[in-house]
Amino acid sequence: MQEFLDHRDVFNVLFQAASEGIIVVNSKQIVVAANKAAEAMFGYEEGELTDKHLDILIPKEYHHSHHTHFNNFLDKSEKRQMGHGRDLHGVKKDGTRFPVEAGLNPFTMDGQDYVMSLVIDITLRQEAEKQIKELNTQLEDKIRIRTRELRETVENLEEEIRRRTEAERKIKDALHKEKELNELKTKFLSLVSHEFKTPLSGILTSATLTEKYTREDQQPKREKHLVTIRNKVHYLNNILNDFLSIERLDSGKGQYKFTTFSLKRLINEVVYNANITLKDGQEIVYPRDLDDISLHQDEKILELILSNLLGNAIKYSPENTVIKFDVRLEGDTIIFDVEDQGRGIPEKDQKHIFERYFRAENALLDQGTGIGLNIAKAHLENLNGSIHFTSKENVGTRFTVVLPVKNN
Repeated sequence: MQEFLDHRDVFNVLFQAASEGIIVVNSKQIVVAANKAAEAMFGYEEGELTDKHLDILIPKEYHHSHHTHFNNFLDKSEKRQMGHGRDLHGVKKDGTRFPVEAGLNPFTMDGQDYVMSLVIDITLRQEAEKQIKELNTQLEDKIRIRTRELRETVENLEEEIRRRTEAERKIKDALHKEKELNELKTKFLSLVSHEFKTPLSGILTSATLTEKYTREDQQPKREKHLVTIRNKVHYLNNILNDFLSIERLDSGKGQYKFTTFSLKRLINEVVYNANITLKDGQEIVYPRDLDDISLHQDEKILELILSNLLGNAIKYSPENTVIKFDVRLEGDTIIFDVEDQGRGIPEKDQKHIFERYFRAENALLDQGTGIGLNIAKAHLENLNGSIHFTSKENVGTRFTVVLPVKNN
C-alpha cells in the first residue's frame, strides 16, 4: 500500500478532476484511493473510504460471488465494462442501495496489481428511462386510436362511395346516359372531396406531429404506424385533388388563377410533400441553389402536376434508388424533368399512357386511378405548355414538362 501512496500526488490530480466516482483497490480488494466524487456518491467523508474493504460498497448478497469475479478479472487483466446483462447496485454508508454503472481498469505499479473502477450513479437515468417507457406506452395508445379512426374513416368513405354509386346507377336509366352520368360523377366527386378533405388533412397533421415524439426503444414500431397513417392519408388526399381537377376540366369552367410566385418556394413545397412518401433508401436529387425566379402561372395546378410526376416516380421505383428532379430556364420557357430508375412503361402501353383511367400492364397491381397523367396533360395544354416522356422497361422513365414562364 505504501508504494501506491507514494504516487498519491499524481492520482489526486486525476481523481479530483473527474466528475465520475473513481475508486482504486489493491489485489486484496482494499481501497487505496477514492476521489471526492466517489466519497460523495457513497456518503463518506474525505479519506474515510481509504483502507476499507470494497465489500462495504457492495450489497451483502453479492459479496461471495464478487470475490470470485474479482479474482477471475485480475487473472485475465483486461479492461471491461462491469455487469454486462445485470443490474448493478452500490451501497451508501447509511445502507441505501442505488443503481450504478462501473468500468474496471487493471494496472500494475511498482510490481503491485491494482484495479481502478469508474463508477456512475444512474439513478436519474433510470428514472428518466422509466418515464420514457411510460410516455411511449401513452404514445402507442394514441397511435392505436389514430389508426382506428383512420380505418373507420376509410370504411365510411367506401360505404359512402358504394351507396352513391348505386344511386348513380338508378338515376342514369332515366337520363341521357353519357351526359347525365358525367354530371352525376363530377357532382359526386366534388361532394366527396369537400366532405373528406378537411378531416383527412387533420389526420395528416396529427400523424406528422406525432413523429416529433422521438424515443429510442419504441421508435421502429411507432415509425411503422406513422408511415402507414401518413402514406394512406397522402394517397387519399392526392386522389381527392385529382377528382377536383377532373370536375373542373369536365365542367368546362377552366377557371385558372394566375398569380406571380417564387419558383424556389414551389420546388421546395413539392419536394417536401414528396419526401413524405419516399420508400427506404430513396432520395430526391433537385437543385437547391435556384435563383429567386418568379413565375406567372396557376401555382396550385403546377404544384398538382409536379407532385403527380414525383409521386409516380416514387411509387414505381424500388427502394434505394435516386429520383432526379431538374429545373432549367430556356428563354421565356421553364422546363421540369422528373427521371426515375423504376420499372419503366412497356413499349406497347406507351401510346395510351395519357388516356384517362388507363393503367400500364406492369402497374395494374399498384394503387392508382389512372387519371393523374391525363389531368396533367389537359392542364398543361390549357396553360400553353406540353408534356412528353421517354421510358425503357426495367430501366426507368423521364417525364419532361415545358411551360411558359408567364401566362396571361
